[in-house]
Amino acid sequence: MKTAALFLSIATVQVAAYAALPLSAAQAQEAPVAALTLAFKGITQPTGAIRGQLFADQAGYEGKGKAVSTFAVPVTGDSASLIVPGLAPGRYAVKAFHDVDGDGKMATNPFGIPTEPFAFSNDARGAFGPADWADAAFEVGPGETAHAITID
Repeated sequence: MKTAALFLSIATVQVAAYAALPLSAAQAQEAPVAALTLAFKGITQPTGAIRGQLFADQAGYEGKGKAVSTFAVPVTGDSASLIVPGLAPGRYAVKAFHDVDGDGKMATNPFGIPTEPFAFSNDARGAFGPADWADAAFEVGPGETAHAITID
């Protein structure tokens, strides 16, 4: 009787473990995937690069986490764009600036106020600092999403 109970116990554990296995590779690949095209407009100086970060949550956006993408797009005219592939659908926000002098960092005056053009997604603005996540966040759906941002 002990052997039968032990066998039943092992069989139950095996069934439970099998049920907990991840979906097959084909089923797992069916998860929606998004591609985001970011188009920067309002560029007044055709030099340097648009540098920025894409965030998937408020913590990252506020500096308490990490960006899902960091980018530098060369500027050759009055606009610049890039595609960020392989994103999960959801809410995202962008912080960007036009690195006019090409030094890799945002130039500021002695008071810390930016002297190079900058922008946030949704063309959001902050009163005395970055725009709030709630104002800058936008929805990225499955498939392709385009989002325009004005640099000024």
